[in-house]
Amino acid sequence: MCHVLIIEDDWFIVEYLTELAEEAGATSIARAATEGDAISAAREKLPGIILSDVNLLTGTGPRAVEAIIARAGPIPVIFITGTPEDCAPCEPPSVILGKPINHQQVVNTFRQLAPV
Repeated sequence: MCHVLIIEDDWFIVEYLTELAEEAGATSIARAATEGDAISAAREKLPGIILSDVNLLTGTGPRAVEAIIARAGPIPVIFITGTPEDCAPCEPPSVILGKPINHQQVVNTFRQLAPV
C-alpha cells in the first residue's frame, strides 16, 4: 500500500504501531525516535503516511511533521499521543488519537488516510 514513517521514542509502542501499520497495509516502515531522525528518515524515503507521537526524547513529533511537509508537501498524519493538548501544530488534515492505543481505531484511520 505505502511507506510509513513511525515517529515514537518508546520502543514497545514502536513495535506495536509497526504491527498495526502492517495489518493496515503498509509495504515498508521507517522508525525514528527523535525530531531530527524523523526528518532524516523522510529525506531518505518519503512516507505516504506518518504515525507520530507528540513529545519525543529530543524535539517533538509535530515539529518534525511540519518540517517534512514543508519540504515534501501534504502527507496524511496520525498523531497518537497521551498528551493531545500538547499537539501543536496539529491542524487538519491530521488526526489526533489518544493513548492508550485503540487497535481498531488506528487500523481504520490508517486505511482511511493512507494512499492506495
